[in-house]
Amino acid sequence: MPLKHKTIKIPARLSPGDTIGIVAPAGPFDRDTFARGTRHLEALGFSLFTPPGLLDARGYLAGSDQHRAGFINQLFADKRIDAIICARGGYGSIRVLPLLDYQAIADNPKVFIGFSDITALLAVLAERSGLATFHGPVVTSLADAPAETRQSLMQAVSADANLEIKVARGITINPGTASGVVCGGNLTTLCHLVGTPFAPVLNGKILFLEDRAEAPYRIDRMLVHMKLAGCFENLAGLVLGYFEDCGPLNDIYRIVAESFRDEPFPILAGLDAGHGKHNRTLPFGIEATLDADGHCLSYHRAATIFR
Repeated sequence: MPLKHKTIKIPARLSPGDTIGIVAPAGPFDRDTFARGTRHLEALGFSLFTPPGLLDARGYLAGSDQHRAGFINQLFADKRIDAIICARGGYGSIRVLPLLDYQAIADNPKVFIGFSDITALLAVLAERSGLATFHGPVVTSLADAPAETRQSLMQAVSADANLEIKVARGITINPGTASGVVCGGNLTTLCHLVGTPFAPVLNGKILFLEDRAEAPYRIDRMLVHMKLAGCFENLAGLVLGYFEDCGPLNDIYRIVAESFRDEPFPILAGLDAGHGKHNRTLPFGIEATLDADGHCLSYHRAATIFR
C-alpha cells in the first residue's frame, strides 16, 4: 500500500566532496559516453560510487529487474551515499516499481536525479516515499551537455535560494497564474502508469510534460487517454518542455490548446527541459507559482536543506 506523508521529504543539500552513487534502472549504456558524463560530475567536485555490476546488460535492459531495483534500494540505504543519479533512461524503470523498498527510501531521503524513462521513478518516489526529486540530466546525457545544463543542475541541488525559472522563449497557451506542487516528466512514461497502482495523483499540481520521437497523433492520443482517465481533473497548471522530433511544435501546441480549451488553468510552453540541447533541472515535489503570462515558474522554497 502507498505510504502516507503529511509533508514532502526534502533531501540534504549537496556540496563539493559529497558522494553521488550511480544507478541503472532502465537501459544499458555506452561505456565511453558514460565515462565522459562521469568526468563532468567529477569536475563539479563530486566523488562517484559505481556499484559492481552497473555495466551489466540483458538485451534492452541493464540487467534483471531484481538487479536494477537492488541498486536503488542499496544506495538509498547506504549512509555513505549523499545523492543518486541515473546512468541512462531508455526503458525499464516501470518494471522495478514493485521491487523497491519505499519505506527504506522514505527513511533515507537524498537527492535523486534523472529524466525520460526515469519519470516513472520520480513520480512513484513522490507518491510512495514522499520524496522530493529532481527532473534533470542522466550521466550519459551529461557527456555532451552544454555548461548551462550542468550549472542548472548545481543550482537546483546545491543552492540555498528559491529557484526562479524564466522561460526566455515562452509561449502562453492559456493565460493566468496558479500555484501548486511541481510534478510530471515524460508524457509517454506517465501515460503508461495510468491504470496501475503506481499512477500519480495530479490534483492541485503543476504538471510538466515533455517527450521525444512521438508523432503528433500519438501526443494527442496520450493526452486524450489521460484526460478520459481523469488524470487532469483539478490540475493547477501545465508547463511544456521539449517535444524533440515530434513534428512541428505549432502542431503540438495546437493539440494541447484543443485538449485543454475548456480548462481554466494556465498553460506555458517553451521551457528548455527534457530531450533537448539544454536540460534544465526541475525540482519535483516542491511548490511553485506558474505565471503563464510572465513566462516564469517560481519556486516557493529551496529544493534542498542544509544538513
